[in-house]
Amino acid sequence: MLKVAETFISINGEGTRAGELAFFVRFKGCNLSCSYCDTKWANLPNVSCTDMSPEEICRMILGSGIKNVTLTGGEPLLQSDISGLIEILTENGLSVEIETNGSILLLPFTKLCQRPIFTMDYKLPSSGMEDKMCLQNFELLDKNDTVKFVSGSKEDLETAYEIIDRYELLNHCHVYISPVFGSIDPADIVEWMKEKRLNGARLQLQLHKFIWDPEKRGV
Repeated sequence: MLKVAETFISINGEGTRAGELAFFVRFKGCNLSCSYCDTKWANLPNVSCTDMSPEEICRMILGSGIKNVTLTGGEPLLQSDISGLIEILTENGLSVEIETNGSILLLPFTKLCQRPIFTMDYKLPSSGMEDKMCLQNFELLDKNDTVKFVSGSKEDLETAYEIIDRYELLNHCHVYISPVFGSIDPADIVEWMKEKRLNGARLQLQLHKFIWDPEKRGV
């Protein structure tokens, strides 16, 4: 059984499918505690959740008529039967994206019959979680996947550049730079991208935080 904190239909606020409709399944629990986390409520031990089987979740999504599925959290890859859920969703013709925090080895999930799309964070210094990153994951990403750098300071940006360069990320996956909402001016990120001649990387703003109240759930 999987511990579901909430489900909803909205647009993807970030990633390669930003602006597209998706059915979101948010799971309870995370193994990290980032300074800027905007879903801390879903990580609390006593948060209300519903135990659901992969089959129940799949039926719910199929009934919605939405084809894109975003599995998020918390950290969805901590769920005990997440592989079973991914498999049943893809077998039913749904397109699955996993939003993952970068600390969980992706290898088992890349070996599934139909590989999901990964949008993976690399936690920068201001998150307080950089030492938890699983660097082996950089070898497992492909052209459909994304590494997202959520940046709140100039130090974060310099670290992001070092990681992008060291692992040659722009050669084999998408790279997005996002500001910590309210902590850094996006214009400063643009100037930094110009300075670094960061061809192929993209600035990304979280659409849902501009369309709705930044604290609103279910969007």
